[in-house]
Amino acid sequence: MKGGEELTVRLEERAEKLNRLKEILHEDERILIAFSGGLDSSFLAWVAAEVLGDGALLVTLDSEAMPRSELLEAEKIARSLGLRHRIVGSRILESEDIADNPPDRCALCKRADANTLKRIAEEEGIGRVADGVNLSDYDDYRPGIRASDEEGIIHPLAEAGLAKPDIRALAREMGLPFWDKPPMACLASRIPYGERITPDNLRMVEEAEDFLLGLGLRTVRVRVSGRTARIEVEETDLDRVLGMREEVARELHRIGFSYICLDLEGYRTGSANEVL
Repeated sequence: MKGGEELTVRLEERAEKLNRLKEILHEDERILIAFSGGLDSSFLAWVAAEVLGDGALLVTLDSEAMPRSELLEAEKIARSLGLRHRIVGSRILESEDIADNPPDRCALCKRADANTLKRIAEEEGIGRVADGVNLSDYDDYRPGIRASDEEGIIHPLAEAGLAKPDIRALAREMGLPFWDKPPMACLASRIPYGERITPDNLRMVEEAEDFLLGLGLRTVRVRVSGRTARIEVEETDLDRVLGMREEVARELHRIGFSYICLDLEGYRTGSANEVL
């Protein structure tokens, strides 16, 4: 098959998946979407806005592990879509089980989130709660997906056969402004399993990542263990960070870190799960 024919096939396949997604969303007149403001939930919300209009409700759970920049971005995207958007406080660290940070922490969080979302849906008279899980999410250790399944949360993107590259390509083809938004996970994912999650270490992660992103780096993770920071950036940015090492070290020391390391393997999804 020639290059042009392959491209046509891929376009047709993505169009079929998009139509399937619209069919899934159209099964009810109303739906609640767990909305983080990331690429996946934003794309799902955009399609829901087209299919259901006011029948789609976006709910953002604002926990201690959500970066303030991401909360502001979620508000901005929701306004641009013209959808109802509720921000609901979620104090995950009040749960000792979650704060202790076991390997199934994500499942504990997702179960608590699901209960909150289902309560809101019931109050609003909405029968279905959806999230932005897509097929690519199944490639990593994601105990939260299992917990969401058990709580009855649906995954329209995955059900439609959409993986991350499909979503990014469709968003770009549609001219959606968030098509190239870098991936972002909750701040708790930066703390190694077994090390207690505290407001202080979450603050340190957020301040360090905001600083590094402010230097123009596109994708950043600051993994924390005690007072040690392990910085992950894209491989193409490794030399750039080394060139700014004095500035980076000075600021991270100010934030509270004693030791600052640069991960020579660069950023990769799910690196915190490599120890499992």
